[in-house]
Amino acid sequence: MRKIINYLKNFFKKDSSTGVLLIVATVAALVVANTFLRHSYHQFMELEFTVGFPNLNISKSVHHWINDGLMTLFFLLVGLEIKGELKFGRLNSFNSAVFPVVAAISGAAFPALIFWGLNYNTQYVDGWAIPMATDIAFVIGIIAMLGSRVPTWVKVFVTTIAAVDDLIAILIIALFYTEQINWAALGIAAVCVGALLALNYRKVNRLTPYLFIGFFLWWAILVSGIHATIAGVILAFTIPLRRRWSIEQIQDFATKGVIYFEKARDSNHSYTAEKAHYYLEKTLRKIESPLRRLERKLHDPVYFFIMPLFAFVNAGIFIDSAVLSQAFQTSVTWGVILGLLLGKPIGILLSIWVLLTFFYKDMPTSRTLWKTLIGVSLLCGIGFTMSLFIANLSFNDDTLLQDAKMGILIASLISGLLGCYMLYQSTKEPQDYKTGTLGIGKKKKTVVPEPSEDMEVPKTHTAL
Repeated sequence: MRKIINYLKNFFKKDSSTGVLLIVATVAALVVANTFLRHSYHQFMELEFTVGFPNLNISKSVHHWINDGLMTLFFLLVGLEIKGELKFGRLNSFNSAVFPVVAAISGAAFPALIFWGLNYNTQYVDGWAIPMATDIAFVIGIIAMLGSRVPTWVKVFVTTIAAVDDLIAILIIALFYTEQINWAALGIAAVCVGALLALNYRKVNRLTPYLFIGFFLWWAILVSGIHATIAGVILAFTIPLRRRWSIEQIQDFATKGVIYFEKARDSNHSYTAEKAHYYLEKTLRKIESPLRRLERKLHDPVYFFIMPLFAFVNAGIFIDSAVLSQAFQTSVTWGVILGLLLGKPIGILLSIWVLLTFFYKDMPTSRTLWKTLIGVSLLCGIGFTMSLFIANLSFNDDTLLQDAKMGILIASLISGLLGCYMLYQSTKEPQDYKTGTLGIGKKKKTVVPEPSEDMEVPKTHTAL
């Protein structure tokens, strides 16, 4: 039993663990949807749950509670990570962001254009945004499986592309996938946003009031007709990213805690022990900004529970010869497949070529660099989570939704296999990376400033 527990602990510490869980959840959904459990699976998804009071409640199916409720926490985490990147991470300077940002924008535009071109003047055109996004959990999982042979700059490049991709997807959902607006509910949402901004302005450092108001913000946006997951992003951008205490204040307070801890160890006074715990626990809270604290708490439940659950609920497609024949006869399936499999790599590679040819002519490149970029761009064709999410927003017709999901699964599988193979081949000789990293991850001499209360230590991400 202890060996199993240790194995699970080590598994969940790996960067590849989220990708593995998503694969397991997807395979499980496909197995269940194609066996005698199929009817039970769909019946369970349609079970209604009501939350609230007799005259004030929300009633949704299990499927909708997961997609509109739990996925709000996923978007909350995405928003927290994007805000961190914009303030202190890889998106806070032009030089570090130009290549991945331009690549992400181009890599989102080309798939959308391919889908739109294949479905112009048809009822399917609403799904144009389905092939735009990249599933970073799968991509990072594959890169992690290749181990240390993959240079650090590749991981930085991919995660930055994914962060920008997520931001693009959020804006598209807000602007183009909104139903008829309930202005009264939107007014309540505006009041909630004002209250959140007031908390931020007052430098409130506790998460409880933000989350309390955030719940009502989610409810108001859900009722307003705008997709409820946008509430998670709005809430994320109102949570403070700066510590309230300076380094000196934290150090002084922690020192008092250590002194009480030593006294408690040498005596039997319970008061002294309580004082020690108070000082040490409060020091731990003050070391992190509210944003980083919430990000840390959300990471495991989102990536190890919510995302696999979302995959299990949405990837269950019944597959037989008739379904396959139907899928490959519609431009929806081909639009998604070609968008992810061709549009993504073409958009990313073309944008990098333009930057290197016309704007960064002196930047060194190599054949290995381009082979690696081809592998990375193919991996970015793994749409999955966000693509499935947008597919659910695009189509109400079950047949069209099934065609879109079929295209997502096929394109993501082929993109993953080709990208993994190309990246594996390109990293056989790591020494070739001495030339050309697109200016990412280069070591340069820097002067480390003294810490201050306005500084936040950047966190290394493996997610969105």
